[in-house]
Amino acid sequence: MAGALIAFEGLDQSGKQTQAEGLRDFVRDRGRQCRLLSFPDYHTAIGGEISRALHGERDYAPDTMQLLYVANRYEKRVWIEDQLAAGTVIVCDRYVASTVAYGEAQGLDAIWLENIQRFLPRPDLTVVLDIAPETAVRRKATGRDRYERDLALLSRVRDSYRRQSRQERWLILNGERAKADVSADVLKAVAPLLVQP
Repeated sequence: MAGALIAFEGLDQSGKQTQAEGLRDFVRDRGRQCRLLSFPDYHTAIGGEISRALHGERDYAPDTMQLLYVANRYEKRVWIEDQLAAGTVIVCDRYVASTVAYGEAQGLDAIWLENIQRFLPRPDLTVVLDIAPETAVRRKATGRDRYERDLALLSRVRDSYRRQSRQERWLILNGERAKADVSADVLKAVAPLLVQP
């Protein structure tokens, strides 16, 4: 049985983790192997550096930050490839589109941001959970990192996700709705990927 890579994207507090965990449980309940990844992965050396930068201990330029995010994903590349080859379903809470969205929102070239990630496994489906920046702030009023506090930046990030979602194998969903309604749409979109070819 073929593996599948499904990525959840969107602003913080859009429900990515909730939907990713729900999808993982759905897949496992149907007897399939499923692993959940969350990026950035703060448990690696590169992930630790990202965390320090997000919390003000480092001051990297936007291109350097995005290179760190990309490197953090490349740390998992071989593992992801091996899991997919073994038929595992991989569910990602953030993946390649985040670098494009946040980098583009900071004035970086979208084509460059896509090119530096071209050797990472491509998602079979990318699901964008679309919410307004004001909703993100309302859902998490305290403990926000430097990106989460910048509403103008978040608006540009949202615009990038919307632009990217016009590609094939993308689905954009209204993340302002009830969790169960979003989940129903996610499961409907993912179900064809779980059928043995």
